[in-house]
Amino acid sequence: MATLLVKHAHTLVTMDATRREIADGAVLVRDQVIEQVGTTAALPSSADQVIDLKGQHILIPGLVNTHHHLYQTLTRVIRTAQNSELFDWLIALYPIWAGLTAEAMKISTKVGLAELILSGCTTASDHHYIFPNDCTLDAQIEAAGETGIRFHASRGSMSVGQSQGGLPPDHVVEDEDFILRDSRRLIETYHDNSRYSMLRITLAPCSPFSVSMDLMRQSAELARSYPGVRLHTHLAETEGDVGYSLEQFGLKPGDYAEEVGWIGEDVWHAHAVYLTDEAIGKFGRSGTGIAHCPASNLRLGSGIARVRFMRDRGVAVGLGVDGSASNDSGHLLAEARLAMLVARAGRDPMGLTARETLEIATLGGAQALGRDDIGSLEPGKAADFVAFDLNTLAFAGALHDPVAALLFCTPAQVAYSVINGHIIVEQGHLTTLELPPLIEAHNQHAQALVDQE
Repeated sequence: MATLLVKHAHTLVTMDATRREIADGAVLVRDQVIEQVGTTAALPSSADQVIDLKGQHILIPGLVNTHHHLYQTLTRVIRTAQNSELFDWLIALYPIWAGLTAEAMKISTKVGLAELILSGCTTASDHHYIFPNDCTLDAQIEAAGETGIRFHASRGSMSVGQSQGGLPPDHVVEDEDFILRDSRRLIETYHDNSRYSMLRITLAPCSPFSVSMDLMRQSAELARSYPGVRLHTHLAETEGDVGYSLEQFGLKPGDYAEEVGWIGEDVWHAHAVYLTDEAIGKFGRSGTGIAHCPASNLRLGSGIARVRFMRDRGVAVGLGVDGSASNDSGHLLAEARLAMLVARAGRDPMGLTARETLEIATLGGAQALGRDDIGSLEPGKAADFVAFDLNTLAFAGALHDPVAALLFCTPAQVAYSVINGHIIVEQGHLTTLELPPLIEAHNQHAQALVDQE
């Protein structure tokens, strides 16, 4: 039984029920599971592997990313989409994305996950909804497995093209019967609902303006016929999104979600900027989660989700960097900082505190993904944690409160990342991927996508 000891953390943030923060903290891991958490003096002095943080690192639970589109690393800062709201942004990018290949999918998945890992993420959910050419979700799952991250792969879909009143071009949508067959195949091939699972499948029809209500209902029915398969989609992202729902369905987004059976503890929605008070109340009472994506919401001019209001009503709120073409970044700690700041934009310096924001980025994400085995450092939890070096320029003068400094100061890269008990980042270097050739290949695919369009 392999053991790993991480000792002499300047501060260890447990995120346990009492939110303990331990000076000179340590964690003992046995076979990928946390066995002991406490002061360095109280834990064993040796193990098969030892990481000595030498009193200069803050150790926290791994961050959880609840919404992303990893393939979009290929289309960052496209000129024609830099200054558009959501619908025009999508219209500009759909033709480019139609050239996506399985190889480009694999490479962009690795690039996006590497960026997340180095920013403190240990569990990531991706929402992939466009499958042109030879693309399948298998390509992404294979690539994610090589990074060492804990992964929730969402089988997204688009089935209603422009000729049927939807937003995407007809040539990028799929047949609904095929979508459901492929969804079942992916669940039966890959989904692992066991505790500490490294891979789970989610069903995720893309949005109200790109799929039918029938597909939403049938996807929910299919997911609920398997243990632990969750549901995810975009909802109430923009005012135009709300207008589409009213025009096409005669329903506000929250009522639409309820009508198609997408409210409950097995569902989380991305964005939710324009949910009504009533809908937020229903989400809170039913356990329906939200992926908060502040950078994308600001970049597209969509608005700011009412996270304080949601949390006060019991909604499970996690954090998402969203797609790297509507955020142009995949730095999850930077996203957390922005979430804290935008919550204060309404002239409320208590909109979100640093510790509340860190809770959203850890426990909140775990709850949104339906997991009770990650999000905190406690015996019996998965060995997922990250360490940030406090002896850097960004934290100079900030050691009065290193926990708050993580959120208030310049977003840092991790010095160490342990995922499922394995050292994935060591002294700032990713151990599972060689980045320079990966970035070079990624940029070649990104250029080819633009050139073909």
